[in-house]
Amino acid sequence: MSVKSYIETNKGRFLEELFGLMRIPSISALEEHKPDMLACAQRLANLLMASGATGARITPTAGNPIVYAERLISAEAPTVLVYGHYDVMPAEPLELWNTDPFEPTIHDGRIWGRGADDDKGQGMTQIKGFETALAEGILGCNVKFLFEGEEEIGSTNLEAYCEANKDLLKADVILVSDTSMVSKEVPSLTTGLRGLAYWEVEVTGPNRDLHSGHFGGAVANPINVMCQLLASLVDSNGRITIPGFYDDVEEVSPEEREMIARIPFDEAKYKAAIGVDALFGEKGYSTLERNSCRPSFDICGIWGGYTGEGSKTVLPSKAYAKVSTRLVPHQDHGKISRLFEKHMRRVAPPYVKVKVTPSHGGQGYVCPIDMPAYKAAEEAMRIAFGQRPLAVRRGGSIPIIAAFERILGIKSVLMGFGLEQNAIHSPNESCELDYFFKGIEAVAEFYHLYSPKP
Repeated sequence: MSVKSYIETNKGRFLEELFGLMRIPSISALEEHKPDMLACAQRLANLLMASGATGARITPTAGNPIVYAERLISAEAPTVLVYGHYDVMPAEPLELWNTDPFEPTIHDGRIWGRGADDDKGQGMTQIKGFETALAEGILGCNVKFLFEGEEEIGSTNLEAYCEANKDLLKADVILVSDTSMVSKEVPSLTTGLRGLAYWEVEVTGPNRDLHSGHFGGAVANPINVMCQLLASLVDSNGRITIPGFYDDVEEVSPEEREMIARIPFDEAKYKAAIGVDALFGEKGYSTLERNSCRPSFDICGIWGGYTGEGSKTVLPSKAYAKVSTRLVPHQDHGKISRLFEKHMRRVAPPYVKVKVTPSHGGQGYVCPIDMPAYKAAEEAMRIAFGQRPLAVRRGGSIPIIAAFERILGIKSVLMGFGLEQNAIHSPNESCELDYFFKGIEAVAEFYHLYSPKP
């Protein structure tokens, strides 16, 4: 039997195992789903053992449990550490889903449901790719698995776990499937990620909600002030106005800008896919540069006052917002967080009080493309997808990737199989059914190529 034949024979089982994971609402952001987090970790550990791991353990943390498993072939063989996460984003707004987010379905050639891509679907490509390589006798390296349940809330406890388990996690490379490709027609490997800084901002005006007729025009409205403050953080040229923000930004080299320019990109199709008539970003850079190797600032949520049914003429006491910035390599998220807090204190007008509460953050990451593991991943993608993948930077953040390098001293190869149309973090998340199986093939071929030859 061959890799393709093994996958074809086991397609139904692979899908049912994935669906079993997806049916568990392992939403790390919501406290009421704590039991689901443990149930999902247990299901994952069982799947790893059934797929060929010879040892699996669930380690409690101050938050959600971490799942570790391994298959050790030889002390002389190279070791691959596979990282993934089993937690998912909340499914709200539920009314925008066409199907039950936690009852996976297949139609139009796609798997639909929360976690189909991020990261249960991609995590299963790793597990089933490992199983396939083992079953076909082409696994010649040691494999360790590390799955966490807090990636969507900042990997709160994983760094401490890594610090405490450096010997257990020793490896030559980390293999990650939690990224996306350029397009369905153009496979790619991610060679860079942006970092992240995140805050909650609270603006307080009067000591209670006021009647807007009696006090409007005489007392500052915290929501109005919040909007003015946040709107001032990005100028008309798309530049972030926080003093010192760009001090450590590395300019992309002319060579890399030329390579980015060669990436197939249809701006009209891009706009149509997200339903906008025009794009906006930092002046002087292309769309692909703006969303991959330039920093950005976004308001992720804003609220305050009365938002119920009907009307209530109220001047609210408080306004709230959640804001984030995507950072590029060399920008330190701690430094950026301090610059933001300092700036908000400086520009806050005297008629309100502004409180900034930092949340999670992480550094950017760049992968060398001359590593043996990268070369193996590149060739494996070529075999599975029929063409050599491009090396591209992506705009998302996986903060733990930089932490892995800092704590464990290991580089990561980002071998993701997602697509933009998969709508991760949004209603109607999905993944291409064919890409799920091609991903499994690519992972199996990676092990074949990365394993030492007799």
